[in-house]
Amino acid sequence: MMHYQMLHHGDRVLLGLSGGKDSLSLLHILRHVQRRAPIDFELAAITVDPMVPGFDPAPLGQYLARLGIRHYRVSEDITGLAEEHMIGDSYCSFCSRLKRGLLYRLARERGFNVLALAQHLDDLAESFLMSAFHGGKLNTMKAHYLNDAGDLRIIRPLVDVRESTLAEFARQHDLPVIPDNCPACFAMPTQREHYKQLLAAEEQGNDQLFHSLRSTMAPLVAIGADQAIEHATAQAGSLSDSRA
Repeated sequence: MMHYQMLHHGDRVLLGLSGGKDSLSLLHILRHVQRRAPIDFELAAITVDPMVPGFDPAPLGQYLARLGIRHYRVSEDITGLAEEHMIGDSYCSFCSRLKRGLLYRLARERGFNVLALAQHLDDLAESFLMSAFHGGKLNTMKAHYLNDAGDLRIIRPLVDVRESTLAEFARQHDLPVIPDNCPACFAMPTQREHYKQLLAAEEQGNDQLFHSLRSTMAPLVAIGADQAIEHATAQAGSLSDSRA
């Protein structure tokens, strides 16, 4: 977070909380930073309910209430929309774009300027391979960037963290993980799962695999960070001026 200057004084941060180990871990990381950082920022969470059997986000609301974190819940029939509108696309990609639109909309309606997402190093590696193998591009998720409309910054504080580390953190702290926090996705074969298994098989013979991939992806992960930092600095300066 310090390297990419993800958080600035006066930020209003909205965390995308699925109920999985990754986003719950990030929730506690951000709360820890909020208590100890020499800046003030607001933190709330949003959960998108895909309205599929087996997924009940109600316990998340109860858990966040005990922590004193404001929680928004948005319901959308993602499976139904996919069946109606998805053409030549993977379910995960369709779902991701739809969820992102819902997150953006609520962030704007409620006045949040930062959207925090919990993708980790394993996610970035899978995206990198999918982009190279299927899109013909060197691309992956970015650590800190400004959206196309220029009104929201997106941060991913876990870009250097392994999925296994987050699983252990969640276990040690007994976080209320919803195991199948996207049952529809778990029920469908996905490209991402294929590349997850491919990377796992490769890592068995190369314990430096993700260290190498992190170095390889570093320039891609950093794309857009300078612009986002400049925007954030200007916002923080405007806030200080208004308070003065």
